[in-house]
Amino acid sequence: MSISATIKAVQDIMRQDAGVDGDAQRISQLVWMIFLKVFDAKEEEWELMDDDYTPIIPEGLRWRDWAADDEGITGDELLDFVNNKLFKELKEMKLDENSNPKAFIVKAVFEDSYNYMKSGTLMRQVINKLNEIDFTTQKDRHLFNDIYESILRDLQSAGNAGEYYTPRPVTQFMVDMVNPQLGEKVLDFACGTGGFLVCALEHLKKQVKNIEDEKTLQETILGIEKKPLPYMLAVTNLILHDIDVPKIRHDNSLARNVRDYKPVDKVDIIVTNPPFGGIEEDGILVNFPQQFQTKETADLFMVLLMYLLKDTGRAAIVLPDGFLFGEGVKTTIKEKLLEEFNLHTIVRLPKGVFSPYTDINTNLLFLEKGKSTKEIWYFEHPLPEGYKNYTKTRPIKIEEFELEKQWWNNREENEYAWKVSIEEIKSRNYNLDIKNPNNQVDNDVNKSPKEIIEKFYVSYQKVIENIRMLEKELSRE
Repeated sequence: MSISATIKAVQDIMRQDAGVDGDAQRISQLVWMIFLKVFDAKEEEWELMDDDYTPIIPEGLRWRDWAADDEGITGDELLDFVNNKLFKELKEMKLDENSNPKAFIVKAVFEDSYNYMKSGTLMRQVINKLNEIDFTTQKDRHLFNDIYESILRDLQSAGNAGEYYTPRPVTQFMVDMVNPQLGEKVLDFACGTGGFLVCALEHLKKQVKNIEDEKTLQETILGIEKKPLPYMLAVTNLILHDIDVPKIRHDNSLARNVRDYKPVDKVDIIVTNPPFGGIEEDGILVNFPQQFQTKETADLFMVLLMYLLKDTGRAAIVLPDGFLFGEGVKTTIKEKLLEEFNLHTIVRLPKGVFSPYTDINTNLLFLEKGKSTKEIWYFEHPLPEGYKNYTKTRPIKIEEFELEKQWWNNREENEYAWKVSIEEIKSRNYNLDIKNPNNQVDNDVNKSPKEIIEKFYVSYQKVIENIRMLEKELSRE
């Protein structure tokens, strides 16, 4: 049985339990169980590698002690153990500055976790299903993304807006083009389940030659995630990929005043797909200079990126079309961006890349800090022949980005690529929503009614935005 089929079977069992109410609780239940199983598998590895290793999870609470035997405790005995011993002791672990950093991770995961199941018999069935997955094998580790996709689909239906899986081909292409080097600090400040960090990790592992290099690698992959479930998944994901103590903070990146960042806080590389479409509370806005204050989450993350990147740093970020054509605060942000950064490339993605999570049109922005933008190269990523858009069953593939990769270091205009000077961008009042001049055929005749309505809606949004800006200007006079 595949991992995704196993996870579906687990969730079907949970649906029979009176204590688990809805997808969000099922996911939370699943995540702490997977974490405990994964962590125990890693502890077995660490014990083999180090004769003096002291286990983080006390004997009796480790997965192997109470869960690994399919004929082990069940029913009320299992329920009593989980509620009154396992959770109680892991939540109340006594830690100080001398404690193993791994212990802080275990405590942080369990502080945000709960056991929702009320049937010890059904819980045993769930445990036995999870025992079909062997996280000590490379095969099952790499299939862990199946679990993510399954969980994230359910998160979406559970109403957690803004959380979605960035397709692996997109994260890999972005990391490949930014090209992190061993010793550079790589950050994703809205890391979700850790997809970008794992791609960066695999990219950097190819450069590891000795033990010192391995130590460097362990210290230079950094993440921040606001929500507890994706945070737990990100931690689990990095542990599975041999980061012994994942440097992921459970925090809201936007909650710190950007003026407080010192040189030591800054990083060499940022790769991220921040949430967009979200609205931040007023208390968050004061963390940003007045000219950049906006409630729109994606804009604030773009500003944060500008403050967190070192002077010679590089970044790749996913942003919606709204950032490209937006005015007001967006224009102010873009002015600063193009003055202080070289926004050298914008890859325009077609519809459906993030299906089924969102249909919003998105772009990949690549930039370097330390010199201003002279020109921006655009690359319109083409759909494969016969496709009208990507779908869940026909997703984007990494091979498709070979077009961009072959063009990247030897840039010439072609049917997909064109460049625009900074003078033209300024004359457009920093509107970066520039269509491909080499492909201006009006295809409305071939579009479905839904596509025509969507195109009209985007135009309508632009008109509304312009009217609002005009109203603001008039009210100042």
